[in-house]
Amino acid sequence: MWSNFFVQQDEDGRIGVAGAGQGGGLGGIKSGRGQRRTHKMSDSKEGKIKLAFFVAIIGVTLMVLGMGTEFWVELAQSKNFSGNQTCQMAHYGLWKGCIRTLWVADIDPERTSCGPAELPGETNCTYFKFFTSGENAVIFKKTTNKKLNLAAAILALLSLTMMVMGSICIGMSLSKGVPFFLKPASFCFILSGVLVLLSILIFHQSVLALLSSDHSIPLHHELSWSVACVGSAGAILIFGGFLFIILSLPFSPWQKCLPHKNSAI
Repeated sequence: MWSNFFVQQDEDGRIGVAGAGQGGGLGGIKSGRGQRRTHKMSDSKEGKIKLAFFVAIIGVTLMVLGMGTEFWVELAQSKNFSGNQTCQMAHYGLWKGCIRTLWVADIDPERTSCGPAELPGETNCTYFKFFTSGENAVIFKKTTNKKLNLAAAILALLSLTMMVMGSICIGMSLSKGVPFFLKPASFCFILSGVLVLLSILIFHQSVLALLSSDHSIPLHHELSWSVACVGSAGAILIFGGFLFIILSLPFSPWQKCLPHKNSAI
């Protein structure tokens, strides 16, 4: 007589076929359990992902710091322009600009322009009206180009959005224990770094447009430390994105490029 077969499902949802009797049932259960969680990443790979994510977090921190500060560029008059004991300079970022009045006696005698901004003095800061009424700002009789300033700010915000999406992908990859989310995370971080660098280039063009709008007051300009933070963030984010691409590969590129020599005789 033919044995009666039945389908047995183990606790992990895997299907096992067993015949009548204990031997077939136990064999189906063991074969199902032997296939558990073979897709889970190793502890070594998980540690490498966390290290690469730490590198990306450094870039995110620098980007947030640079975006929130108003030291992207410094515009300085000649320290003897007004002919009195004070001089004026300006510094601004994506969202806000400041006019500082400094004492000429505090400035380095070898410096011809007013500044730097770290010297003590009076400060008057205002937010730009690009994002509310759409008005241009006037700094030392020079008018900003709101289209370029808006483009730089939008690219920076898009970059920040891509950073958040990349961080979510890495968090899901670590929580689920699967490398599937590494590729979208790498795309997000690389695109974020590229957008950051484009934002700096467009911002620099906006500064040049500001300076060329009026030539009645000569100004000395230089990009400040906020741009250094944002530029470093862009480079770090791109580097972190490439690290995630390498970690998402099913093989180790180092073993492919530098295979171990077989020492066995």
